Amino acid sequence: MFPQGRSVVMARRGMVASGHPLASAAGLRVLMSGGNAIDGAVATAAVLGVVQPMMSGVGGDTFLLYYPAREGRVWALNGSGIAPYAASRQFFLDRGYTRMPFRGMLSVSVPGAVDAMVTALERWGTGRFSLAQLLEPAIFYAEEGFPVTEKVSVWIAEAEEVLKAHPSTARIYLPQGRPPRPGEVLVQKDLAQTLRRIAQGGREVFYRGELARSIVRYCREHGGLLTEREFAEHQSEIYAPLETTYRGYRVLTTAPPSQGLILLEMLNILEEFELSRLGWGSPDTVHLMVEAKKVAFADRLGYVGDPRFVDNPVGTLLSKEYARRRAREIHPFRASAEPRPGSLREELGATTYFAVADAEGNLVSYITSLSASFGCAQVVEGTGILLNNRAGRGFTLEAGHPNVIAPGKRTMHTLMSFMALYPDGRPFLVWGTPGGDGQPQWCAQVFTNLVDFGMNVQQAVEAPRWLSFPGTDPADLPAPFELRVEPGFAEEAVEELQRRGHRVIPMSGFAGGAQVIQVDPAGVYHGGSDPRVDGAAMGW
Repeated sequence: MFPQGRSVVMARRGMVASGHPLASAAGLRVLMSGGNAIDGAVATAAVLGVVQPMMSGVGGDTFLLYYPAREGRVWALNGSGIAPYAASRQFFLDRGYTRMPFRGMLSVSVPGAVDAMVTALERWGTGRFSLAQLLEPAIFYAEEGFPVTEKVSVWIAEAEEVLKAHPSTARIYLPQGRPPRPGEVLVQKDLAQTLRRIAQGGREVFYRGELARSIVRYCREHGGLLTEREFAEHQSEIYAPLETTYRGYRVLTTAPPSQGLILLEMLNILEEFELSRLGWGSPDTVHLMVEAKKVAFADRLGYVGDPRFVDNPVGTLLSKEYARRRAREIHPFRASAEPRPGSLREELGATTYFAVADAEGNLVSYITSLSASFGCAQVVEGTGILLNNRAGRGFTLEAGHPNVIAPGKRTMHTLMSFMALYPDGRPFLVWGTPGGDGQPQWCAQVFTNLVDFGMNVQQAVEAPRWLSFPGTDPADLPAPFELRVEPGFAEEAVEELQRRGHRVIPMSGFAGGAQVIQVDPAGVYHGGSDPRVDGAAMGW
């Protein structure tokens, strides 16, 4: 078995596990001052939008799950925005597009992150902390600056050419004409002022006030389609999450347009096999998990879209009978090349995930994102707001596809939050990861590491990972699948996977940033944080 690099963090009164230590510290300070998990989550999310600006921020979207201990049930929140009312398939076809523009103002959807924070705070916060108080740490790090970590420096450097193309963006993130080096202080004064406006005016200033007008004006001046109407009409949705069971545990996730159902279908299929007997990292286990992933993605891509536009067959896709039928379609010794009903190109993204638990047993599973790294790549001049590229990255122009762009439609989201409960309804696990279409794959691996293979949370997070992707050949899709693997899988297992038809290559690029909080039967929190990002689990 692979070595464990960090110890499990354990605490009884509260815990925050996030992708950056400054964000975890901000959330923990709120918990230690009498705040609950939602109060801490708002502070954590705000700081992440400053110290990991390529991943999230007020120009992005948010999904979350919340378990209020006194109610003993789980709530879900959808904080994603719509495409402009002027955005249609025909609009893009008439202008020569064959696929959605990946960057720029035509790739932007209404950002839902601010309304998500305010809605969660109003609905579930303690009332002891105002929005202004919870934004103070983020304002401080934007105004005074923060030391850039090694990983953040690398991520900015990787996007240097994209950032250079837009003066309003380059001025902030390439302050000396180059990416900041590790330890250099990155200052975002315009963003600090924007956060102050949000602290004082809440959702009103962002969606109906001066910030909305600034965003819309910049958007239209740079070829975009957003108007004040889309902002004024935006609101988050609160609903009951999707749910399945796995080995007796209840597993919950965010509903469409989140694609968390991919993980639930994967688990339903994998429940048909005795993974614990097959062993972690064995060719049988990896083969079955990869093939279950292909099936679940094919179903999502073929059938699921914004439920206000598409009749989603979620009940069928998540039924145990359907999973048994799909499991029988997996060949035990041969990799599938073209899973039904078809596949589109999958992509990784820039997202941040974190988990929060408080002294009363309340739990939050929170994911927020700009979509791709640095979103649309354009900062709204004078505001410091980096807008998402969710519409450009998420929609398709394929006629009849459930995720084809339409006016006022929400794209299917790679964002997904997860929570698991014991059979009696007590909380067991809160977990998630950034990584676009890698999210359900890596979350499945973390969960089975815990449930099937008996790992602790830090082992489960650190364990070597695989990632199944359509090939990167620019030829027409579906392309042959790549199975990217991190070091740590046995050479014999890799060779057997290749014999079964998997095109195994070394993992390259981002491999996730999982954050986990487990609740043991005695009520002690166990935190695991991914060393693949600047992760830090902190408790008290």
